[in-house]
Amino acid sequence: MVDYTVEHGFSELSWRPVAAALGVSPTSLVHRFGTKEQMLEAILGRLRERMFAATASPVGEQPGLAAAARAAWARTSDPERGAEFRLFFAVYGRALQAPRQFAGFLDRVVADWMGLLVEAQGPEADPAAATRTATLVIATIRGLLLDLLATGDRDRVEDAAEGFLATLERPSSPRALFPDVDRP
Repeated sequence: MVDYTVEHGFSELSWRPVAAALGVSPTSLVHRFGTKEQMLEAILGRLRERMFAATASPVGEQPGLAAAARAAWARTSDPERGAEFRLFFAVYGRALQAPRQFAGFLDRVVADWMGLLVEAQGPEADPAAATRTATLVIATIRGLLLDLLATGDRDRVEDAAEGFLATLERPSSPRALFPDVDRP
């Protein structure tokens, strides 16, 4: 069902076409999911799990923030994943308009990556600083990806991504990212 939704989008998602694609009856889907909204939630949950697994696969024992961010960017900007991330952004927009309906999606959409990127900064990192840095990395990667999907200008966006990722490789990366923040 995830592949069907990635290919066709979720705005036109209905029982009959999904059932036909899966080789089951619409009644079977209704029995399994109850409502179209519950079917959509199940699809979104599996899509989120699949996307996170693809972007969070290990890059080493303790990859560090720069390596984790670079790996996440490489996987999310892979042209083979474009359809999944177009669906992701479509769902994200819809979830913001209907937060009750998409509460599960919204609860996990940042939390999954946040945990990964905070952990990548190591156990010695200040939790508040690690959270700020992870937030910036998530927002930057998603912004760059949205720009790439909207414009298709891979050279320009890759150049910007490389500039950002290089800032994470500097030993003082949290200060480089937040130079005006004077916190312990």
